[in-house]
Amino acid sequence: MTEEVNGDRSAWLRCYRCWARDLEVQLHYDAILKVDPETGEPSDRLDEVSDAVVQCLRCLHDQPHLTVHEDRVVPVEDRWERMVAGTPWVASCTVTVDQDQVESCSGEGAAESLTYGAFGEQGVREFFTHVRFHKHDEERIIIHMLVELYARSTEEASEVLEGASRGTLELTSLAEESRPPAHAQDEAH
Repeated sequence: MTEEVNGDRSAWLRCYRCWARDLEVQLHYDAILKVDPETGEPSDRLDEVSDAVVQCLRCLHDQPHLTVHEDRVVPVEDRWERMVAGTPWVASCTVTVDQDQVESCSGEGAAESLTYGAFGEQGVREFFTHVRFHKHDEERIIIHMLVELYARSTEEASEVLEGASRGTLELTSLAEESRPPAHAQDEAH
């Protein structure tokens, strides 16, 4: 894996949206530990779960192109270069899914549930979505949405959407948006 873009060896270690290098790791740790009755110390780890999210302190966006591995922030190989070197693309699309893929289609959390039904975890973590409306068609739900994602070309943007889609994807339009240039390390943002 090369971790370089245009001669910048740490190009991946920046916010993919605003280019800032002010990042923080939010570590969420949950555990059930059995306590030794003699010492009061944890004696057995019954269940441990940890999740780390890297976030930009300037624009407060999560950084799905970065993860924590062995206490170090590292790029996610299959997406970091696309997100950092790519540009934003906006797609108008519909995704038709089986209704059992959508937990809730009304009320609080409906938009996230519809997004997850259409594009899974990648859609919720990596895409910026706006569910315009949805409709039911027997055992299916047709979700009409606008999706912003990062890619280096029309083809790559289409491939990313198709790869994430959990149903039948129909792209109505796909357009590249403008993006500010990357700032030099010593340049103000």
